Amino acid sequence: MEDLIAWLKREGGLRIIEEPLDVELEIPHIAYLEVKKPDSRPLLFTRPVWRARGIEYTMPVLMNLYANRDLTRKILGKAPDEVAEGIEDLMKLKPPKTFREKLAMLPKLFSLKNVFPKRLEFRGECQEIVIPKEEVDLDRLPILKTWPEDGGRFITMGQVYTRSLDGTMQNLGMYRLQQYDKKRLGMHWQIHKDASHFFDQYRDAGEKMPVTVCLGGDPLYIWCGQAPMPHGMFELLLYGFIRGRNAQLVRSLSNEIYIPRDADIVIEGFVDPEAMEIEGPFGDHTGYYTLPEPFPVLEVETITMKKDPIFPATVVGKPPLEDKYMGWATERIFLPLLKPMAPELLDYKMPENGVFHNLIIAKMQVRYKGHAQQFMHAFWGVGQMSFVKHAIFVDESAPDLEEYEALSRHILQRLDSSKILITEGIVDQLDHASPETLVGGKLGIDTTGPVVSDRIEERLGDRVLLEKMRSLAPEVLALRQYFTDTPNPVTVIAIEKKRSAKETIDALTPLSRYLAVLVVVDAADNDLDNPYMLLWRVVNNIDARRDILLDPFIAVDGTNKNALDGYSRQWPGDTHCDAETLERLAEKGLVELDRERILRWGLLPFRKKRADESDT
Repeated sequence: MEDLIAWLKREGGLRIIEEPLDVELEIPHIAYLEVKKPDSRPLLFTRPVWRARGIEYTMPVLMNLYANRDLTRKILGKAPDEVAEGIEDLMKLKPPKTFREKLAMLPKLFSLKNVFPKRLEFRGECQEIVIPKEEVDLDRLPILKTWPEDGGRFITMGQVYTRSLDGTMQNLGMYRLQQYDKKRLGMHWQIHKDASHFFDQYRDAGEKMPVTVCLGGDPLYIWCGQAPMPHGMFELLLYGFIRGRNAQLVRSLSNEIYIPRDADIVIEGFVDPEAMEIEGPFGDHTGYYTLPEPFPVLEVETITMKKDPIFPATVVGKPPLEDKYMGWATERIFLPLLKPMAPELLDYKMPENGVFHNLIIAKMQVRYKGHAQQFMHAFWGVGQMSFVKHAIFVDESAPDLEEYEALSRHILQRLDSSKILITEGIVDQLDHASPETLVGGKLGIDTTGPVVSDRIEERLGDRVLLEKMRSLAPEVLALRQYFTDTPNPVTVIAIEKKRSAKETIDALTPLSRYLAVLVVVDAADNDLDNPYMLLWRVVNNIDARRDILLDPFIAVDGTNKNALDGYSRQWPGDTHCDAETLERLAEKGLVELDRERILRWGLLPFRKKRADESDT
């Protein structure tokens, strides 16, 4: 990886774009559309500019580094399942009983010496250029503004290194960083993260907190930064385990934090626990904007870099995006770490259109009654799995967890409302559907049982059923049924919301003989012929305690919530691209833009009208 660009050309089909392009919207929009392609490639923008400030950058911007599964494997150096096997073998190590067993264990023990990061006594390549505090100017970095309503420019692939007050623990996290001005960055570490726990220690002690942010270097650092390591474990231990060699670290120039010697750019500074500033809004990985909130501020002390640095960045928003492939590696590698708390776990999947923490599907061996419910509580009680909102469990007879259509049919053949568990617990800080921040509803569905009998008495075609619904609830504009050959057909309706969706559902109860599972979404920005994005919308928009009804049929309110629903928080907007920017890029031949792509990925606002009307 000595020459990352040459390596990406050879191994990843790197696309180099030499057109001068703006760091505000233009570069991110190209990357956003690229990673949605089935043959997505990494992108290098060699001439970024900031037109609003008249700045032309010589530092290139690298995006879509994790562009596909094949490239993710190559960055890891092996298949994620191979890494998982190594972790599983390590967890099964037992004290040797014989001399032969001791000899057999030596290679494994010898390899473990490479796991621990090595601290060097000299400066690294990342410190070839040093910019002192009085000359620090964050405008000199090609920081991106991704979405039209973002609160400013954000660093999106920063490796944030922090350490505990007593210096015994160090952490690597990947948090977004908003640029406020030439010398200050907003630190969006969420309340459940290790960096936030360290921050509490410094605040209670009345001391400033040292922070060092790295950009670039070995791409594996980026993946390690989002890996859900247990509390107190330094993420670069995982780097050493995967690479088979120690991460080589050098000391920051202005604080005691050690960082990778080969990072491209290093931003060092201190956080004053008493100084908070509004951060956001920001179009996040949920596909919605997170709303403005106060967060800590990093006062930059110095910036160091290589002689010819590369600025890495990513785009988060509606799936599929780069985190799809990073998340795939994470779920495969961390499977062995889940098994001790759930030994009968065979496999699990966190679909990217479930925004990972919003949906998990798990395959298990069922050994006794209530076993799936036990698993649900186990998942909701451990580490980052505790943020999972919706969990579906299947047994070993189920298809492969990536065969989504066959798996959906298998689930609907066994879906029984009496085996649905609704409870509450912590939710991700970015979750917007819960009535209050940080705490919300949890949904567990046990479909490990036998095939159930039909849940409806009579099957109707879409148009006939739509007419019956409109006679009871005129706000229903469109209808689409899925899996009508199963005992639990799914009926999705789009409404023009003039009363709460619950009232609409109540109005439709006379049609219960035709309904098994009813899903309600807004007519705006939802295409009923697009199940991929419908799933994304619904699991984002529901709080199980409020939005799941089990009688007389299973009903799911996936609409945007407002005062009609008794919802008092501010509901965020979708991450939509800027139409003028897309049109300009399409005219230059830099993106492919048509109506099908706009609807498929929800690139721009749209509204599907009634089935007997034309679309707008």
